[in-house]
Amino acid sequence: MMLSPDQTDPDLPWSQSDAETMLNDIKVSCISDEPTEGEGKTKSLAPQALTREEKRRRRRATAKYRSAHATRERIRVEAFNVAFGELRKLLPTLPPDKKLSKIEILRLAICYISYLNHVLDV
Repeated sequence: MMLSPDQTDPDLPWSQSDAETMLNDIKVSCISDEPTEGEGKTKSLAPQALTREEKRRRRRATAKYRSAHATRERIRVEAFNVAFGELRKLLPTLPPDKKLSKIEILRLAICYISYLNHVLDV
């Protein structure tokens, strides 16, 4: 069954007038976002007042910030690993070139320092 533009189907949950009303509401909301005469365009382009946290989040979202942060993190982790390597060289183990995890290096260092303190006290 074909309906003319003036007729509505009672089976549909909305009528054509509802659709037109919705379309008009959308148009009005779009138009109201644009500046009116006399306001100029500076009002719509003016930055909103952002909180310190919002500014920080926006700054951290930039590719330049992420790249710089990743570089700093790589340098930090590399320095951390070099320090563990140097500490590992100072600890006696059998065999001397045995691969140790970071936690094993720390535990062995604690035991070795305790042993050295005991030797000095005797």
